[in-house]
Amino acid sequence: MPLRIEDYALIGDCETAALVGRDGSIDWLCWPRFDSDACFAALLGTPEHGRWLIAPQDGTVRVTRRYQPNTLILETRFESVEGAATLVDFMPGHQTGSSIVRLIIGERGRITMKTEMVVRFGYGATVPWMAKLDDGTRRAVAGPDMVLLRTTAPLRGEDFKTVGEFTVGPGETVPFTLTYMPSHLPVPAAENSLDQLRATQQFWLNWTAKSRVSGPWADIVNRSLITLKALTYAPTGGMVAAPTTSLPEHVGGSRNWDYRFCWLRDATLTLLALMNAGYLEEAQAWREWLSRAAAGKPSQLQIMYGIAGERRLTEWEVPWLPGYDKSSPVRIGNAAHTQVQLDVYGELMDALHHARLGGLASSESGWALQRGVLEHLEAAWPKMDEGIWEVRSGARHFTFSKIMAWVAFDRAIKSAEAFELEGPLDRWREQCRKIHEDVCRRGFDPELVSFVRSYGSKELDASLLLLPTLGFLPPADPRVRGTVEAIERKLLVNGLVMRYGTSKESDDGLPSGEGAFLACSFWLVDAYVLLGRIADARQLFERLLTLCNDVGLLSEEYDPRTGRLLGNFPQALSHIALINSAFNLNEAAKPAMQRSGSPMKKSRNETATNLVNPEEIGHNRLQD
Repeated sequence: MPLRIEDYALIGDCETAALVGRDGSIDWLCWPRFDSDACFAALLGTPEHGRWLIAPQDGTVRVTRRYQPNTLILETRFESVEGAATLVDFMPGHQTGSSIVRLIIGERGRITMKTEMVVRFGYGATVPWMAKLDDGTRRAVAGPDMVLLRTTAPLRGEDFKTVGEFTVGPGETVPFTLTYMPSHLPVPAAENSLDQLRATQQFWLNWTAKSRVSGPWADIVNRSLITLKALTYAPTGGMVAAPTTSLPEHVGGSRNWDYRFCWLRDATLTLLALMNAGYLEEAQAWREWLSRAAAGKPSQLQIMYGIAGERRLTEWEVPWLPGYDKSSPVRIGNAAHTQVQLDVYGELMDALHHARLGGLASSESGWALQRGVLEHLEAAWPKMDEGIWEVRSGARHFTFSKIMAWVAFDRAIKSAEAFELEGPLDRWREQCRKIHEDVCRRGFDPELVSFVRSYGSKELDASLLLLPTLGFLPPADPRVRGTVEAIERKLLVNGLVMRYGTSKESDDGLPSGEGAFLACSFWLVDAYVLLGRIADARQLFERLLTLCNDVGLLSEEYDPRTGRLLGNFPQALSHIALINSAFNLNEAAKPAMQRSGSPMKKSRNETATNLVNPEEIGHNRLQD
C-alpha cells in the first residue's frame, strides 16, 4: 500500500519542491522547476520510478515530525529501543544549482540507518549513467540533466541504485547533499551543509517576521502562508496551484490533473491573502505576473498559464506510470488551458482593482489592457463557456461565469471612479444592469429558492457561495440565504461541501466520484460570517482545521467517508481559503470600532463596512 497523501510533507526553494514521506523517502521532485520532468516519481508509481530513502534499517520505529517553527525545514524523528535520530530535510536558496540537503542527527543510543537513492529522469523513464568522481562525489547524468550526490556516509552502486548503511550516535551528524545542474556545466565546489542550514533558517525567519497575522489561529495561518511562499516561483512571481500532478480526486479513478501551473481563478483571493498578511512584496510580484500573463489580445485570455506565463500547456499521458494507488491516467500538461471560461475576466479585473486599492500599482498601470478586456467581454458574456470547474462535457450558460462577468464591469467602474481613470462608464453601467438582470432571471430557480449551476438546470454549485462575498447581492437578500441553505441541503457530505454533484445527472464529461472540495467548505465559512451565522462559521472552520495533516498541510479535497486527503498536494487554493476565512473570523470577533483600522480588513466585498452585521453592508450595486 502506498503512503496516504497526508503522510507527505513539503520542502522547497521557491523554484521547485519535493514531497517527503513519513518513512523518510522523497517520492516526488521535479528539477529544476515545478513543471520540469520529475526525477523522483515514486509518488505516482513504485520506487523503481525514482525516490530517495533515508530511514532506520529496523522498520519498527516510532515516527514523529514537525517543521522547525516559522520555517520550511522539516524534522522527522525516528525512535526505537536502540536509539533515536532526527532527519532534517530542506532546500537552501539557490547559489549554484538547486539542492536538497538531508542531515541525520543522532540523539540517543546508536541507530543504524539505510539509504537508497533511485534517480530516474523523465518521470521515471530514464536511467542515468552514474560515476564516482575523484573527490567522492557521485554524478548521475542523462542528456541535459545532472545530479551530484555528496555525503560522508559509505555508499555503493547496486542494480542501478545508490545504497548504503551507516550508524549514527549521540551528537553525530551525517550530511547528504543532492544538487541539480545542467549536464553541460562544470561540477561546482561543495558547500558546507550546516552553513546552508543556518542560511535557510535565517531566510525563513526573516520572511515570517513580516507577517501581520494575529488571533487564535495565527500559527496555522502562518503555516499556510509559508506554504504559499514555497509554491511561488521566485523568478517570475507566479504561484502554482500545487507542486504535483495526477494525485486523484477519487482513489482508483481518472480525475487526475496536472496542477503545476498558475490559475487566474485564484487571482483575487491570492492577492487578498498576501496583502492582509503583510506580504506586499509577494502580492506585487503576483500582480505583475498576472499583468504579464494576461497581456495580449483580450479574446486570447487563458484560464491558466505556465509559471513564467507560458501559454502552451499541452496535455499528454504517461503510460509507464501506473498512478497513485493505481489511479490512472497520469497526466502531464492540462488541456483545460484551451477552454473558454468567462469567470477569468472578472478575476483579472477584480484582482487589479484590489491591487490599486492596496497601493500595489499606479492608477494608470494596465488600464488600456483592462479597457480592451471589457470591450471583448461586452460581446462575449452572453455566450456559453466551460465554467470555473473546467467541465469536459461541453459549454453551458454557467451562472457563476455570468456573475464574474458582472464583477469585471463593476470593478472597472469602481476603479475609474476611485482613481479618475477614463472610460465609458455609462456603457459599463448598462452592461452591469443587463448581466445582473439576466442572472437573476435565468440563473435563479424560484422552486428551489436558489441560484443554480447553469441556466435552466436544477443543479447546485458551491461557487455560488461567493455571491455575497462578490457583492452581487447583499447577504440579507432572500435569494442569497436561499442559495446557502440549498447548498447545505444538497451539497454537504458529513458537513463538508462538494463542488457540485458528480452523478450521471450532472454530466461533467467524467466518471462520477470525488471528495469534498476544501476551498468550497471555507467559502461556506465566509458566507456564514456575512449572513451573521458566526457560531456556525467558527464551528465549520475549526472542523476544517482538523483536516490539516500533522504538519499543517491541506490537499485539494477530502473524502469524508474514508477520512483521507485527496487531490494534488499541498493545494494553494485550500490554504488561500483558510487564510482568508481566518481573517474574516478575526474581523467578526472584533468590536465594531476596531474593525476599520485592522490591517486584515480587506474583503473581496469592498462595499462592506464590516463582516459582522450584514444589514449594515452598503450595496452600491444594481439589483433585480
